[in-house]
Amino acid sequence: MADLGGRGRVVGVERLRGGTKKGVYRLVLADDSSVVAYVWSGAENYWPEPHTGEGPFAHADGLDLFVGATEVLVSVGVRTPRVLWVERDHRELGADVALVEDVRGPTLEEHMAHGDPAFVRGVLGRLGEALAAMGTRSEAGVGKVSRPLVRDRSCAELVVEHALADLDEGARRRPELAEVSSRVRVRLDELFERVGPRFEHGLVHSELGPDHVLVDPAGEPVLIDVEGLMFFDVEWEHVFLRFRFGDLYRYLERPGLDPARTELYTWAEHLSLVAGPLRLLDGDYPDRAEMLGIVEYHLGRVVALARE
Repeated sequence: MADLGGRGRVVGVERLRGGTKKGVYRLVLADDSSVVAYVWSGAENYWPEPHTGEGPFAHADGLDLFVGATEVLVSVGVRTPRVLWVERDHRELGADVALVEDVRGPTLEEHMAHGDPAFVRGVLGRLGEALAAMGTRSEAGVGKVSRPLVRDRSCAELVVEHALADLDEGARRRPELAEVSSRVRVRLDELFERVGPRFEHGLVHSELGPDHVLVDPAGEPVLIDVEGLMFFDVEWEHVFLRFRFGDLYRYLERPGLDPARTELYTWAEHLSLVAGPLRLLDGDYPDRAEMLGIVEYHLGRVVALARE
């Protein structure tokens, strides 16, 4: 197999479970060491019609976003796999490629399911410290860290616009959502009116579930799938954290969150997690049962909230 970036001859390739927008491969080298390759190409992207544009909800895909996000996280002391080499439009693969450190430890999700609870609590504590470190960076504008920031619209405006689009898309596909659509619109408007102005926005991963945290041999959390890193209201991050970590969110909880934003963003993220997976299932994403499970859970939450 070909030499990749001067790192030695590749003698074995293993596809790893990765995101929906890039291929992730472990490359075993002739000296028995290994690296991980990220490959960005149309063939590796399961989204049939990705969102485009420059705003915070634009499609988080590509080498430039990855490199920019990694540099920002390293600058605030947050651990990610070390970037070893990058190449745009690799001549053999016809794709953008990055080689990164192979962090072989299980994900935090796997530790939470099967690991020692005391060890998990320690990792969560260190993850909380990483989130606090990310909180040391702020910007007046909002958006992806390596793209032009939006400075003339608030996070709440952008969230409501995105939520209404998700509501329309979800309602076209699922009659249960269509039945409560008018109630959801009213509730989003009411919640938006309760949100006051804010002039500084924190650094958020934007999709930080336990499956996006590797754990290295020293028990340090290592953030992956960082292309969506952006400046935004931190409540957006913490709503998602609460969804994904459940009872263990208490180890990550941040004091002083705005309750009005938190409630608005909870509705919006439920809607996003209905429309997004349904959109993904229009393509050939292989783990369809997983995506359908996400849809059913969040659809059920939206319908229940709308009927309260």
